[in-house]
Amino acid sequence: MPEIDLSVLTGADSTWAVWILPVLLGLGLASATGLRTFLPLLMLAGAARFGLFGIDLNAQMAWLTSDAAMMALGIAAVVEFTGDKIPVVDNALSTLGLITRPVAGAVAAGSVFAGVDPTTAAVAGVIIGAPTALAFNAAQGGARLTSTATTGGLGNPVLSFLEDVLAFFTVILAFLAPILVPVLLIVLAVVVFRLARRLRTPRAA
Repeated sequence: MPEIDLSVLTGADSTWAVWILPVLLGLGLASATGLRTFLPLLMLAGAARFGLFGIDLNAQMAWLTSDAAMMALGIAAVVEFTGDKIPVVDNALSTLGLITRPVAGAVAAGSVFAGVDPTTAAVAGVIIGAPTALAFNAAQGGARLTSTATTGGLGNPVLSFLEDVLAFFTVILAFLAPILVPVLLIVLAVVVFRLARRLRTPRAA
């Protein structure tokens, strides 16, 4: 009876835990930060602090679970949620997000690389998180500007609420089933594209 090389299985498990799982989880978190800067970070910090979903943070990012950090993230999330429902303020937040959301995406993605050294985790966070968050923020900004032009800003609060829901459930899916994150990103890209296209249609007419 042939023997099974357990070292191969152990190596595969290690690769999954150290690299593949954090990449998938980081992509999900970063895409959510492209829609909301602080909510995904707050959810990540809460999951790590209370031991939910098996989330572990890189030692360098353990400060996210501190009382001060979670309080600050909670206040910032509420302010962002409220301000994004106010015309003009919402566009300002989206513009500001061109800077803050890639940073948040890099922090979120880098923090879940718990099995590597802090420098490697930071580099991985920048490579994975920043461009993903920037792409989703750019798509959100385009849809928001189109909504402003076609509805005079009246449709923006509805869009904002939909973005809240998408950001929340994107993080939840990343926690529960990170393997589905690539599929989710494709679906979100298609939804955002079709939404922007639909919003442009009345304007063209």
